[in-house]
Amino acid sequence: MHTPLFIGHEIFRGSSYGRWHPLRVPRVSTVIDLSRAMGWLPRSQYITSPRAKPKALTRWHTPDYVAALQRVEADQQSTEDDLRRHDIGSLTNPVFTEIFRRPATAAGGSILAGELLRDGGVIYNPAGGTHHGMPDRANGFCYLNDPVLAMKSLRFHGVQRIAYIDIDAHHPDGVEVGFGGDPDCLMISVHEDRLWPRTGPVENDAGGNAYNLPVPRGLNDTEMGHIRDHLILPKVQAFKPDAIVLLCGADAIEEDPLSHLSLSNNAHWAVLRGLMGMAPRLLVLGGGGYNPWSVGRLWAGVWATLNQQELPDRLPEKAEAVLRGLRFDGNRRGKNPPDHWFTTLRDSPREGSLRDEIKQLVRQLATRD
Repeated sequence: MHTPLFIGHEIFRGSSYGRWHPLRVPRVSTVIDLSRAMGWLPRSQYITSPRAKPKALTRWHTPDYVAALQRVEADQQSTEDDLRRHDIGSLTNPVFTEIFRRPATAAGGSILAGELLRDGGVIYNPAGGTHHGMPDRANGFCYLNDPVLAMKSLRFHGVQRIAYIDIDAHHPDGVEVGFGGDPDCLMISVHEDRLWPRTGPVENDAGGNAYNLPVPRGLNDTEMGHIRDHLILPKVQAFKPDAIVLLCGADAIEEDPLSHLSLSNNAHWAVLRGLMGMAPRLLVLGGGGYNPWSVGRLWAGVWATLNQQELPDRLPEKAEAVLRGLRFDGNRRGKNPPDHWFTTLRDSPREGSLRDEIKQLVRQLATRD
């Protein structure tokens, strides 16, 4: 049995997109610190992520775009041409100190994962999950598309059939561009309907291999359980993948400021548990998530799930200190966080009624050839 491996890097500890950008909050560093405080992350399971070389990035991104990111980082300013051609320097995709090094490190971890999974195993790269990045431009906070690069790395190392499952609140438009129409790649996305980037309608099969499930606001744990049991797991089982890539975005949690879904972190962990063992290779990536407590607690629980660790009812003092050290300035939820954000990892379940709309959407996709 393969011991799960965690890919991380200290570059994510101090790096920020800017004082008021949604990605100003610490995420990967919180997961690392929590996992270490819980005794779940020994040195033998931790790998420092390499920074992807420009040539490796051009397996999907254009050389001009990769060179532009490097130049903008060196100059710390973008030109009008950078903004027009590549959307570098916009409010969404701002210039910041590590504008090339940070995404290239996340991508380097995902590319390395494809190599390490050649003979099987389980790898967690919480810095990964930048699923909006396009070949020639930044998109939706994503300067590079590490899920696409991870799957290309898997292919390069002999892994053919890949199931890509995305439970981020936003549709993975960049991954769909990268693998739409590929008969050896199954893509399933559960995302909030009419939320940016407003792609991924249920009618869109991306050339035959994608199952897009845009869900209404207020999606609860009961409804996600129905989607898991009647769409995600049956489709993956029937596909018989050589590898599964799960993008576990924390922005579908109820307290996230950029979406309108009502899941608890239990729903994400249940999807993960269902997928574990369904393929000889499993890569779990992070994704969205803009409330530091929701992200840290969910993603630390992902690592616990992969290692079959029990979650305590009350966190030990060291882990609680990690959570009490977080700040969420400028957000009303961050001003008065509830006590359980400090003392536990597990949310209270958010069960509810199963809406007919969701049952019909699942039935429509489940019965599609």
